[in-house]
Amino acid sequence: MQWTLVIPLKPLARAKSRLSDTAADGVRPGLALAFAQDTVVAALACRAVADVAVVTDDVLAGRELAALGARIVPDAPLSGLNAALRHGADAVREMHPQAAVAALNADLPALRPLELSRVLDAAAEFPRAFLADAAALGTTLLAAAPGRELSPAFGTGSRARHRASGAAELDLAGVDSVRQDVDTGEDLRAALALGVGRHTAAVSAGLLIPGS
Repeated sequence: MQWTLVIPLKPLARAKSRLSDTAADGVRPGLALAFAQDTVVAALACRAVADVAVVTDDVLAGRELAALGARIVPDAPLSGLNAALRHGADAVREMHPQAAVAALNADLPALRPLELSRVLDAAAEFPRAFLADAAALGTTLLAAAPGRELSPAFGTGSRARHRASGAAELDLAGVDSVRQDVDTGEDLRAALALGVGRHTAAVSAGLLIPGS
């Protein structure tokens, strides 16, 4: 099964506020963009991915991610993460009604194409499926088979909400790069240990990351 990934990205100026202990205000937008760039590069290199749609109204991010091969969908609802994901999935299926759609976090700078393939192949066995994040509280990927609504419930505690919604939780080992999103300095340190993409490596090179 080939998937279209929907990646939401808030305006860079408001992104990654929880990294304030690690990166100054002027650095965080660049980090957020680098995370998204490395996520998109890895996603487009994944054999199970046919297309990547990024939902954003950020002009710089839209330009940079389009240059990498992503399709940019304006965030018309302007009503938060889950509304953006529903809008992105609807936009994809307006063009391709039978598309298999998966929501993927934009902050997976260590993402590996082969690991993402394993997750998407496993997700293809279910009508809806999700992968919990490294903290086992949130979600980094939510997949919906053709003809199934995505029904995203991202945010704090989304693992429990997605499970309660009937989505199958994917119990996979060896997919750490798909689980390791970055919200805090500790998360960034964990991603760096896994090995991040070139964009994140370049931006984070000058940071003094606590505990690293």
